[in-house]
Amino acid sequence: MKRLFMRAMCAAAVVGLVVGAPASAQEDVDNTSYGGSSAEFLLLGAGARGAALGGPYAALANDVDALYWNPAGLALMDRGGVLVSTYTYVADTRYNWAGIGFPFGGGSRALGVHAGTFGFGEQPVYTVENPEGDGTVYSVRSTYVGLTYAQNFSDRFSAGITGKVIIDALGDVTGSSYAFDFGTNFHARIGERPISASFVIQNLGPAMKHNGSALAGGVDREPPLDQQDLPQEPADARLRTKEFNLPIMFRFGVAFDFVNTAASRFTLLGEFTQPNNSNATAAGSLEFALPDIGQTGFGAMLRGGYTYQ
Repeated sequence: MKRLFMRAMCAAAVVGLVVGAPASAQEDVDNTSYGGSSAEFLLLGAGARGAALGGPYAALANDVDALYWNPAGLALMDRGGVLVSTYTYVADTRYNWAGIGFPFGGGSRALGVHAGTFGFGEQPVYTVENPEGDGTVYSVRSTYVGLTYAQNFSDRFSAGITGKVIIDALGDVTGSSYAFDFGTNFHARIGERPISASFVIQNLGPAMKHNGSALAGGVDREPPLDQQDLPQEPADARLRTKEFNLPIMFRFGVAFDFVNTAASRFTLLGEFTQPNNSNATAAGSLEFALPDIGQTGFGAMLRGGYTYQ
């Protein structure tokens, strides 16, 4: 098993070198499409644990929040669970996420349903003619609904896949698409200390294009030469929008229990991420857990992380 683990780590290192080579060869060229993807709310995360760790959580996720971070982690659940999270984002927008997961097949398989929504609603419409508002309102709401299946293929390897539908509503303009997440989790031990490695690709799917009544309008036509003095009806027209790719994310992470006893656990995590709409990041974090302080039934955790972009 140690030989298999070393082969897996060497393969991951080779992949990292191949991915990193073009970046070093084109150091002076930045082709990053900042803000160049649609439905970027799909990168906002889920749950408090991953947020407290600063993001490098895919290799450790083994609860309902694995529905977002790594679908393979859902197969590592001990029992079913429900998670709901919500927080206020910039410009008075709000992000909500909810998921439910449960194991079956003797714990070898797991199934989960999750959904997320981001935006704001019921905002007055202001125009040049009506600077105080014209009495109408508009909303902006991006939503996804996903279904996840995960399976343990051995006592050391699990994998999972998620299919999701994405709907983007921008006032009277809407767009839709679908996407898939794929994740793996390889878990072993170095002595008595657990170690796990993960590989995740999120939001693989076709580009999103928007349409709606707000894109309809009229275009003034040039009158014929013999009708210069006659009023002309504007021609019907519709604006065509550009297709935008989904925010695809690649994650490779490792988690290692530096200390793992009945009284305490100290986990070190590292993760490399490469989105298609921003720079690559490397992050490290730690989690210190006291599962049962003085056998009182109460526990405590300390989490922190650092990300370099």
